[in-house]
Amino acid sequence: MKFITVAGPPSSGKTLVIIHLIRLLKADALRVVVGKIDCHETADGVVFKQRLGIPVVVGRSDYVCPDHYGVVNAEEIFKFGKSHDAHITIVETAGLCHRCAPAIQGCMAIAVVDNLSGIDTPRKIGPMLTTADVVVITKGDMVSQAEREVFRGNVAKVNPDAKIVEMNGLTGMGSLNLRRLVTEAPDTETLTGKELRHDMPAAVCSYCEGETRIGADFQMGNIIKMDVQEV
Repeated sequence: MKFITVAGPPSSGKTLVIIHLIRLLKADALRVVVGKIDCHETADGVVFKQRLGIPVVVGRSDYVCPDHYGVVNAEEIFKFGKSHDAHITIVETAGLCHRCAPAIQGCMAIAVVDNLSGIDTPRKIGPMLTTADVVVITKGDMVSQAEREVFRGNVAKVNPDAKIVEMNGLTGMGSLNLRRLVTEAPDTETLTGKELRHDMPAAVCSYCEGETRIGADFQMGNIIKMDVQEV
């Protein structure tokens, strides 16, 4: 089974990209399962089920980072896909902080970013983008040709090895290229023992444990203080 992770900033178009992709994969008679990771309530699971008629499992991370939650539950989603005899299991994760890295060694990782986020955004995202095998750029129809070229160039600078696909989330234009890359992704027998491509943020501090008060007296754990100097 192919195990594919799809990450990207909120509202970058991840769900629509996956919907267009799965329609093409189903047309090839491939069985696809989706694992949707979000923070709180999400209707995307129903969207996948109603529009595509495929098995879907939804995980809500609540107060935990959704990418940490996704990695902790990756084996469970993998087993869910295997139980449905899927050819491909796709995991969509919320990816809120731009620093998380849900990409797994030996499994295809897709990052979705959009042109409207600003031409400098690729340099700000971090491992979510820099460790991806495929970068899907959306919303190109809403910016100029020059902006699209600069944005694509900045993506290529931070991840020169990634395949770049420009895609329209509304029409699905570009999804054929994505389907080709996904069908060429490696198979994997198990996730047990596999490694992440990058370490996760070390977010263990007093606020992680429920502290709400501000001030040095209430802070403990993994704390990084600024060197406050005027720019």
